[in-house]
Amino acid sequence: MMFRGITVHSNILLRVLALLGMVLVWQTSAAEPVFVNTDWVSKHIDDSSVVLVDMAADGTQYQRFHLPGAVYLPYRAIVQRRRDGVMIRVDDERLFKILGALGINAESHVVIYDDIGGLQAGRLFWELERIGHAKVSVLDGGLVRWILDSRKVLATPVQPEPVTYSPKLGGGTRQNEASLEAVKSAGGEAAAVLLDVRTREEYRGEPGSKRRTGHIPGAKWWPWDGAVAFDNGFRLKTVDQLQKSLASVGVDNKDQPIITYCQTGHRASQAYLTLRSLGYEDVRVFDGSMAEYVRDRRAPLQLGAQS
Repeated sequence: MMFRGITVHSNILLRVLALLGMVLVWQTSAAEPVFVNTDWVSKHIDDSSVVLVDMAADGTQYQRFHLPGAVYLPYRAIVQRRRDGVMIRVDDERLFKILGALGINAESHVVIYDDIGGLQAGRLFWELERIGHAKVSVLDGGLVRWILDSRKVLATPVQPEPVTYSPKLGGGTRQNEASLEAVKSAGGEAAAVLLDVRTREEYRGEPGSKRRTGHIPGAKWWPWDGAVAFDNGFRLKTVDQLQKSLASVGVDNKDQPIITYCQTGHRASQAYLTLRSLGYEDVRVFDGSMAEYVRDRRAPLQLGAQS
């Protein structure tokens, strides 16, 4: 009887330890906030585990002034042109080399900023989530908000010490990239919602044009720049404003699958960033976007304002 009691208690102890282990793993692998503010960055500016990545639209901007300690990454470094002319992301091995050259390893907390409302930063954020990098955030308002808050800037370029970027095995890669076939099958009641984040003119298309224009049938128009308060330091609009905007196009369930697209995947990545900050989990970017879609002559297009 005593032996049985010991066995029972041992089993209970093992279960408790297992649960504690699960809690500890969850705590250590918990994602960082999608957006951080200038106060947060200022407090962590000297933290060696934080790597600030400047993705200003113009490289000369970085040379004029940037956040202390920030390394520069041009947008063009993380995209490539396919043989058919379509712009897509670079392959993973190339991305790992780029990250390593910036001094980023798998443990780094990467904080990205730009000077155009997250348009550049969103692309790297999407990429890092795709490869399962656990700690990645974006500075809300970027360089514009930093300067408006009278924060310190420097002009001396930072020369990072290269490291080897080795992705963690089982690091929780995110299925956040949509294929052309997935886009073609979207739009049904149980399928993904398509969000076209281009301009109204691009969405409507050009009747009579020799080029294939318009939008993917069923896609809702939700322009990426409508999420940014450009008159408020280039920060993201409030959660309430964004939720109402999404609800107006039928997106009101955070569990529903969403695919964002634009012309080349650039603006679609910023929309991805916005949706992830709102707690949407099943969000994917159609990387080739309309540049790839229109090459398929069998893929239907719709003109006008109706989805």
